[in-house]
Amino acid sequence: MNYKHLHYFMQVAQSGGVMRASEQLHLTPQTISGQIQLLEEALGSALFAKSGRGLVLTDTGRLVLGYAEEIFSLGAEIKEAVRDHPKKARMLEFRVGVADAVPKTIAYRLIEPATQLPEPVRIVCREWKLESLLAELALHRLDLVISDAPIPSTVSVHAFSHRLGASGVSFFGTPALLKHCIGEFPRCLDGTPMLMPCEDSALGQRLRAWLQARSLHPRIVGEFDDSALAKEFGRHGAGIFVGPTVLSNTIEKQFNVKTLGATPEVVDEFFAISVERRIKHPCVVAITQSAREALFAQTVKKPRARPKVLK
Repeated sequence: MNYKHLHYFMQVAQSGGVMRASEQLHLTPQTISGQIQLLEEALGSALFAKSGRGLVLTDTGRLVLGYAEEIFSLGAEIKEAVRDHPKKARMLEFRVGVADAVPKTIAYRLIEPATQLPEPVRIVCREWKLESLLAELALHRLDLVISDAPIPSTVSVHAFSHRLGASGVSFFGTPALLKHCIGEFPRCLDGTPMLMPCEDSALGQRLRAWLQARSLHPRIVGEFDDSALAKEFGRHGAGIFVGPTVLSNTIEKQFNVKTLGATPEVVDEFFAISVERRIKHPCVVAITQSAREALFAQTVKKPRARPKVLK
């Protein structure tokens, strides 16, 4: 592969067109177009498609752009490494994907131990849908995916789900809103405005099943993929929202809310998904150890079934 062609392609993709790229590279548009055509022939696939007067990346183009950005980022890093050698060691790059259903505070608490390693670490964090992150993991563009669910059976990816821990959930609301919650928990949820996780999320499904089993019918005023956005609505009094019980004190302080009640019966689980069956990456080792020994040290136990009374 001619990396000069790859560089021209990246400039066109990032600048939004051949004309702008030609100005930046001080080359004629015809030269750049010809070089990109040679790259397409080498790869055996089109990288751009026409859209009106402009160009848009094809699916292959988006894939190649990701690799190109990594290649030239490493090229820039080589210069820094040579300049600073032997004054400092090369930074360990850790590329982690976080499923959008994972609460931001949990994601931070899980990833933070990776920054405490003896060697310097550079973290590249991506947030996306779980299926998209697993596709990136399969292409080895991510070292780890943090999720609230194991690998779905519908996704064909050669990877392994490592359970980090679990937490029951608590229900939070502003003091003004909680004044209108009548009765004891959880009966007070009936008819109360509530901000729910989306129905296709693991937590959303468990929460709905729990409410249905107790014949509770809160007034659902919003559904959210992003738990952080639900909390923002909640802090302004839009409705009751849920969060992991292990973070209840943090949530109360951060969003100026109070806990209405909690249940260990709705479990919010968290997983580290990697291509390694036996975890070796030092950052992943730090994350899994800290999660199991600190954040989720007290394993959530399911409530025991009541003994049957013989008549």
